[in-house]
Amino acid sequence: MDFQKLPVNTFCGADWNTFKAITAGRRVDAAFRNKFNLTKFVSWLLQISKPIEDRRYRKLENKPLEMDPVFIIGHWRSGTTFVHNVFACDKHFGYNTTYQTVFPNIMLFAQPFFKQCIHLCMPHKRPTDNLELDVDLPQEEEFALANMMPYSYYNFWFFPAYTMEYCDRFLTFEKATEEEYRIFKETFLKLIKISLWNTKGQQFLSKNPPHTARIKMLLEMFPNAKFIYLMRNPYTVFESTYSFYTNTIQPLRVQDITNEQIEANFVAVYRKMYDAYEGQKHLIPEGNLFELKFEDFEADSFGITRDIYQQLDIPGFTESQDHIQKYLSKKKGYKKNAYKYDAHTIQVVEDQWAMALEKWGYSI
Repeated sequence: MDFQKLPVNTFCGADWNTFKAITAGRRVDAAFRNKFNLTKFVSWLLQISKPIEDRRYRKLENKPLEMDPVFIIGHWRSGTTFVHNVFACDKHFGYNTTYQTVFPNIMLFAQPFFKQCIHLCMPHKRPTDNLELDVDLPQEEEFALANMMPYSYYNFWFFPAYTMEYCDRFLTFEKATEEEYRIFKETFLKLIKISLWNTKGQQFLSKNPPHTARIKMLLEMFPNAKFIYLMRNPYTVFESTYSFYTNTIQPLRVQDITNEQIEANFVAVYRKMYDAYEGQKHLIPEGNLFELKFEDFEADSFGITRDIYQQLDIPGFTESQDHIQKYLSKKKGYKKNAYKYDAHTIQVVEDQWAMALEKWGYSI
């Protein structure tokens, strides 16, 4: 199916209370009313499974985690998906799947049926970069969190007029209440436990760009967590993010927004995310952070993967190296998008993101 013509958006998998809380008082523009109403109907219909899900989750709720997670972080379009896919070749890891991203509240009951439904509606490749898509492939967990509670930054995909409000409340949590902060942590832990059960993993492997601004919170939850931080040429990130956002937001939003507004928002969010990470990374225990440029990872993916395992003391490389090598071999010849920076890109990046250019040593 054409991603741009989805009859519902990913919010259809939200539990009913979350749906009502997020949409209360929010404007839905006329052009999106049919999609909104169908999404609302699906969310309402799925609430019939909630008692079964809750009952089954109680069997997992008190099970302690065997190991603290590994977090792959960095701004959107910085190569986090590729790194996530490489590390997911290690079967000791568990992760959030693409199916779980859309239907996190129907994981313990009727998953095969709904998995088939999403498979029929989902394109086989991401529209922006041609990376493969499948219901069981690893996926970032923020969309899942947005469907499990009202306190996710990814509410902006549906209501883009409120992007900066969601940023300050649920990306950096600067303006969140203590109750919102608490519920976010509880919900995230629930997602992790279900993810590990679903993928039969021992250690959670997270790939979630919003977590870049949440180091303090994550360490409160998991003091010995490991972090892999991706940097990428800001000129490339700007153009790739612009393409990704302006294309992906179209089938998800229920409000009109101009491309100029989208750009202004992600330019501002980049700075907030950068500042949050730089201001909090000192909290990470020594030996638990690996920072790298995505361009270096592309040039020697296997060697740097081995180095990350060794430096962060992550188990499983010896047992998984053949699977990792096989996956990387399949990626040889993959043609990524080529970017030719225009004058607007250069001006915006040099005016707004100069701190990253200088700190990381990038240039045109």
